[in-house]
Amino acid sequence: LSGSLMSLYSEGELGRVPVRGCVQFSLRYDPAKKELQVHVLRCRELAEAKKQRSDPYIKTYLLPDKSNRSKRKTAVRKRSLDPVFNETLKYKLEKRDLQGRTLNLSVWHHDSLGRNLFLGEVEVALGAWDWANTRPEWFSLQPRVSFLPPQPPCSCTAPVTPCPPQMPIPSDGLASRGNLNLALKFIPAGSEGERDLMPPTGELHIWVKDAQSLMPLQSGTVDAFVQCYVLPDDSKASRQKTRVVKRSLNPLFNHTMVYDGFQAKDLAEACAEFTLWHHEAFSKRQLGGIRLSLGTGSSYGLPVGWMDSTAEEQGVWKQLLQQPGHWVEALLPLRTN
Repeated sequence: LSGSLMSLYSEGELGRVPVRGCVQFSLRYDPAKKELQVHVLRCRELAEAKKQRSDPYIKTYLLPDKSNRSKRKTAVRKRSLDPVFNETLKYKLEKRDLQGRTLNLSVWHHDSLGRNLFLGEVEVALGAWDWANTRPEWFSLQPRVSFLPPQPPCSCTAPVTPCPPQMPIPSDGLASRGNLNLALKFIPAGSEGERDLMPPTGELHIWVKDAQSLMPLQSGTVDAFVQCYVLPDDSKASRQKTRVVKRSLNPLFNHTMVYDGFQAKDLAEACAEFTLWHHEAFSKRQLGGIRLSLGTGSSYGLPVGWMDSTAEEQGVWKQLLQQPGHWVEALLPLRTN
């Protein structure tokens, strides 16, 4: 097994028990609590793990995160092939962060003296889920790819939703790896008292406050810093960085950057690009970023790839241009594209 699969299935053995049966659960997102709720009700006709019995429990992950932070488990139900769980497993996250996530729900036999045994799994792509549907649904349990030949359909009397083919989830399949909290202010030239000793152009003030709910590239935490350019100037002089905040998934930066020499018409052709990085001893790795611009696809009449702001990012930049001298607050997802 690869390292990622060993992480996902570190508690047991795969392929030793034929997979059969089905599981019933419902999905609900509570916007008030900002919480994904997986209500696990029951299983039917599970395979027998040992001597005509199984001691099943259910485990879930929000892929591609395979760390312990993503793992949830129900209690063990002793000596039952038709266990009733009636438990709710909860995840705290923004609804927009469900895009690119896959719920992996697996059933296991608990062995107190040996290794737990895999009884089957279901994977649900949350980006395509109908959140208006909060009813419990039946899903047929699937074997892990390459371990067993295809299984017959579940014989449960209740309607069963067939599972899609099991595909590996790429680590970069995540739409966002967290959120960046910042504020911006454009100060036009000559708008603050006597500026005889200052350049006769405006200033762009950027306040990088913090990042929230970061998802590391691997298990553990992040040694995070934010880097900024105001494009089209991608020279070293345009680059500004925050300090590195170590071992945190919610790093507080509280860092202010100032760019001068701007008029409003310049900002209409510009893009403030923020990228968040994980700092390592001899390298750095990017988790995601945002681009604030009008999203026109061109700058000073030339097509450019970095003028690709989302509608939400465009809204922040438009507000900045429309409200000179005022801070514009923004909490935006760190997109991975």
